[in-house]
Amino acid sequence: MQASQFLVTSTKPPAACSPLVPNPAHHRLTAASSTVRFRQISAVAAPPKPKTHSMPPEKVEVFKSLETWATQNVLPLLKPVEKCWQPQDFLPDPTLPFSDFTDQVRALRERTAGLPDDYFVVLVGDMITEDAIPTYQTMINTLDGVRDETGASSSPWAIWNRSWTAEENRHGDLLRSFLYLSGRVDMLMIEKTVQYLISAGMDPGTENNPYLGFVYTSFQERATFISHGNTARLSKEGGDPVLARICGTIASDEKRHENAYARIVEKLLEVDPTGAMIAIADLMNKKITMPAHLMYDGHDPRLFAHFAAVAQRLGVYTAHDYADILEFLIGRWGLEKLEGLTGEGRRAQEFVCGLAPRIRRLQELADQRAKKLKPPLVKFSWIFNRELSL
Repeated sequence: MQASQFLVTSTKPPAACSPLVPNPAHHRLTAASSTVRFRQISAVAAPPKPKTHSMPPEKVEVFKSLETWATQNVLPLLKPVEKCWQPQDFLPDPTLPFSDFTDQVRALRERTAGLPDDYFVVLVGDMITEDAIPTYQTMINTLDGVRDETGASSSPWAIWNRSWTAEENRHGDLLRSFLYLSGRVDMLMIEKTVQYLISAGMDPGTENNPYLGFVYTSFQERATFISHGNTARLSKEGGDPVLARICGTIASDEKRHENAYARIVEKLLEVDPTGAMIAIADLMNKKITMPAHLMYDGHDPRLFAHFAAVAQRLGVYTAHDYADILEFLIGRWGLEKLEGLTGEGRRAQEFVCGLAPRIRRLQELADQRAKKLKPPLVKFSWIFNRELSL
């Protein structure tokens, strides 16, 4: 999925905050990393409060009524297994004679030799995020009205979740195998980070509410599309066209998945404009909690923040991308022209449509402050504790 590193992490706003009014704590600046940052969630933080079922029970019927629509408009965005790429399509062929196989591994290592450590930190972070796919399937399965009730339900919502998970599962498998063969990273520390992350889980603030859940996944899938696309560009510039094709292929999957989730939100805006608009505002007010925000390697409790800072510096994913995604979705969903809203819905509309310029202004201030500071050096266990500048 979902994946990837985002520079903006979040916690839920205080109970006293209106869901439609920005919480100032969410727009705190950290000049040292030149990033608009939100309060960090530590990998060793106290357990989150129990999720709440915030969607009125009668709204479940909205999703029941959309099952035929989902079958016709969402499931076709999946690919049959026989038409999907598989990780082995991009990797050295282990069935070849040993010398031929090792020649392919040697060629892979020669191509990656020119890629810098900071690129590998971002690639590892992407891989770890993708490898935590069990967490993301579980999260979607908490959503009222669309969960897989039996584990093998014939509901289109359940079919989508299982099949989407199966498609996403290839991403981590491919990146993991490539990194292993490259010899450039400490696989033991990477494997520990994956285990920590899956054990920690995630709380995206979706509250078992599919309105919130599908807004969240729409944003996330576009963000991972951008992130993997940028890693593809950097690997091509660094002299590895095969890795560029790998990252570009993963980005293509993310784009297709984004289209599915955004299509669901479009339909919700059509059948329940106020409910969907309030959900968009609620989640954007909380800010998007990143899938890997509890990333931890057993040593660095701020590992995700440090990883995200490297991604920001390389231009893989930035706060400006965050604003771009918001503006893109506002345009795709036609939020500025949405009609038929209640007063609460109109307030939500005004908040969401005015948020991107505010994020950009805050980022400009952060960039100006960062220029006056010397960026810190941080050791990354994934690259054998070598230091990188944030």
